[in-house]
Amino acid sequence: MKNARRPVVAAHNARMLTLDDIRQAAARLQGQVLETPCVESRTLSDITGAQVFLKFENLQFTASFKERGACNKLARLVESGGAAQGVIAMSAGNHAQGVAYHAQRLGLRAVIVMPRFTPAVKVERTRGFGAEIVLHGDSLDAARAHAQQLAKAQGLAFVHPYDDEDIVTGQGTVGLEMLAQVPALDTLVVSVGGGGLIAGIATAARALKPGIEIVGVQTARFPAMVNAVQGTAHVQGTSTIAEGIAVGSPGQITQAIVRESVNALMLVQEGDIEQAILMLLEIEKTVVEGAGAAGLAALLREPERFRGKKVGLVLSGGNINPMLLAAIIERGMVRSGRLGRLRVSAADHPGSLARIATVVADTGANIDQVEHQRAFTALSAQNVDIELVVQTRGRSHLDELVQALGRAGFEAKELR
Repeated sequence: MKNARRPVVAAHNARMLTLDDIRQAAARLQGQVLETPCVESRTLSDITGAQVFLKFENLQFTASFKERGACNKLARLVESGGAAQGVIAMSAGNHAQGVAYHAQRLGLRAVIVMPRFTPAVKVERTRGFGAEIVLHGDSLDAARAHAQQLAKAQGLAFVHPYDDEDIVTGQGTVGLEMLAQVPALDTLVVSVGGGGLIAGIATAARALKPGIEIVGVQTARFPAMVNAVQGTAHVQGTSTIAEGIAVGSPGQITQAIVRESVNALMLVQEGDIEQAILMLLEIEKTVVEGAGAAGLAALLREPERFRGKKVGLVLSGGNINPMLLAAIIERGMVRSGRLGRLRVSAADHPGSLARIATVVADTGANIDQVEHQRAFTALSAQNVDIELVVQTRGRSHLDELVQALGRAGFEAKELR
C-alpha cells in the first residue's frame, strides 16, 4: 500500500479530515483525558532488534484509548446542542465505558446497548458510570440495529464506535502526542478493528511527518480491514482473545483513510498475541488486553521487517478478563518450559513417590500437581504411571530433570 501525500476525504460527505481537526480535538480533551507516556522499552528493543517505544493508553481512566473519541464526540454534541435528549451507543467493551464515563462527566443521559453475551463485569463497570444498560441480541450487529432503533424512537444521539469524524479525530490525538513525545519515530504500529484509531493516528502522522511508515495489525481471525483494502478473502473466525478488534466490517470513513495513508496491513495469530501479552506483563509490568498487544505481536512475528527502526507501539487498552489472563500466563509458561508435564513409570510400592520427589527437589524444580494412574496404563500391575506437573526455570531445566530421573532408575517422558 503506497503512502498518501494528500488530505483524506471522508467518504460520506467529502469533507477532508485534517491535522487542524485533530488539534481542535486535542484542545477539547485537554484536562479530560490523560496524556499518556510514550517511553522506550530497552528490553523489548533488545529482543526485537528495533528501538521500541510504548504508548501506554491502558493507563487512561477507563483503561482504553476509546475515551478520547467518546469525549471529543460528546463535547461536540454539547457544543451543537445535539445531545439534549442524551446519547446512545452500542458496544460490548471499551467504547461503552468511554461513552458512559464522559456522558456522566458532562451530565448527559447515556444508554448503552450491549449483546446478551457481554461478560457481567463489563456490564456492571459500564453501569457504574451511570449509564442505562440494555441487553439485546446475540451479536454486535443485532445490538447495533436495536441501538439505532432506540435512537430514533427516543431522540438520542447515536455515538458510533469508529465510523464517525469526531471519533476519528479524537483517537488521532494519540498520534499527535506520540510524535510530540518522540519526534524521531519513523514507524507506527497500530492495532486495527473498525479502524478509528489507525485512521486518526494516520491523519495526524502523515501531516506532521509525511515519510513516516504506518502499519496496521489485525488478528487473523477478524481480517475485515485487510479484506476490504487489499481485496483478499481471508475467512473470518468467531472468537479471538483480541475481542477489542473483533470487527466484522470496517467503517467507510476509516477504510478510506487506511487506503490512502497506511503503508501496510499485517495479520497476526492468536499465539503471537498471547506471547505479546505475557511479555508486556513480565517485562513492562503492565496489563494489556489482546487488542492492545497486537502491535508487539507483529514485531515478534516479523522482526526483520522492523529491525533497526524507531517503532512506536500503541498499548491501546488494558481491559482483559482475569481468567483469560491467568490462562495466557499458564499457557505461556508451558510454551517456555517453565511449566512441564512428565509421565514417570515406577514400581508401585511405598517410597517410590518419595524418591521421585527427592530427585525433583535436588534439581531445583517444584512439583505443582501429582496424579497416580494405575488402571489406564499398559504397565504391569506391579507398576504405576505417575504424572507430574512441575515448575522449572525453562526448557533446559526441564530436560535436566528428565535426565536426572532416568539416572535414578525411572523411565520419564515429557508430555506435550
